[in-house]
Amino acid sequence: MLRNLSNMKNSLAGLAMSGPGRYFSVQSTKCSPRTAIVMLNMGGPQNTDQVHDYLHRIMTDRDMIQLPVQSKLGPWIAKRRTPEVQKKYSEIGGGSPILKWTNIQGELLCKQLDKVSPETAPHKHYVAFRYVNPLTEDTLKRVEQDKPERVVLFSQYPQYSCATSGSSFNAIFSHYKSNNNGLTSARWSVIDRWGTHPLLARTFADNIRKELEKFPVEKRKDVILLFSAHSLPLRAVNRGDAYPSEVGATVQNVMEELQYCNPYCLVWQSKVGPLPWLEPFTEDAIKGYVKQGKKNFILVPIAFVNEHIETLHELDIEYCQELAHEVGAEKIGRAAAPNDHPLFIDALTDVVRTHLQNGDRVNPKFLLRCPACVNAKCHSSKQWYRQICN
Repeated sequence: MLRNLSNMKNSLAGLAMSGPGRYFSVQSTKCSPRTAIVMLNMGGPQNTDQVHDYLHRIMTDRDMIQLPVQSKLGPWIAKRRTPEVQKKYSEIGGGSPILKWTNIQGELLCKQLDKVSPETAPHKHYVAFRYVNPLTEDTLKRVEQDKPERVVLFSQYPQYSCATSGSSFNAIFSHYKSNNNGLTSARWSVIDRWGTHPLLARTFADNIRKELEKFPVEKRKDVILLFSAHSLPLRAVNRGDAYPSEVGATVQNVMEELQYCNPYCLVWQSKVGPLPWLEPFTEDAIKGYVKQGKKNFILVPIAFVNEHIETLHELDIEYCQELAHEVGAEKIGRAAAPNDHPLFIDALTDVVRTHLQNGDRVNPKFLLRCPACVNAKCHSSKQWYRQICN
């Protein structure tokens, strides 16, 4: 794999900006790609003006969250939460950097793919966000205009959940359900999960080692590694959502890479609403360990591949700063998200290259609904993917 990526990174680091946190969408400039790599993610507001619409889309998406009388309650919640969330974004520079990082990752990925998989080149990446521009349906229209021979739908959630990955894939199905003209001549395939890839584990392990070096030598072995992932409602878990087990598998791979050098725990963040969610919550775990006499921690964003609001604000400000002061912790560090780490770019490249070279089309697990699925759209969606990826 290519290791000398500094020049490419430097050129991409200067992605056009208009004020704090305002990133333009910069896509690859290749005109006629043979292979389109569509990078699926939730996305994040690029400025505070986009926060309301972002929240509105989340709160009215029944794949993401189920609310009673959702058509009325969802918009009400979005409107009520907008000022609070806008304040958080203003505290991290005015907007989310997730579009910037995804474009950097996509550019580096395609540059490497052009070299290691010339038979499927040229490759072009497309960013498809679920709740903010560039929206999935708009991105698909740009892909259609480019007329690639092959389209790879590449989830940027390493671990699969119906609420995240599933929502993005269902959105693609919904787009083509009402637009049958689509890419009928293209060869479609899906990369829906890749949380156990060894290079992903090596990326997280390397970032953890770097953070451990910031602690006094005599205290490093006692630092508790808290692998923090976005929580999930228990009723989704009880329906059979694979997310908790897949996050746990990633944690085990990372600890094996680290040779179990430190104590560790899997914890959950970002609960929304009153219903029961996966626990222990990150905040409660820190408080509990401090009561046990533990004073040093590293938070690891194990389910996130980019810096965004949940790393830059929730982890860095609310936990590493405010909570650490509140409970009297000596130090709470935070391992960086993968971002443009060379090992992570190698991981992305190897995932896609292997997928292309093996002729993979769709994971059988992806086509299987949760045993207690209550979402009728999932049935139709998975039937569609079975046909389009045959």
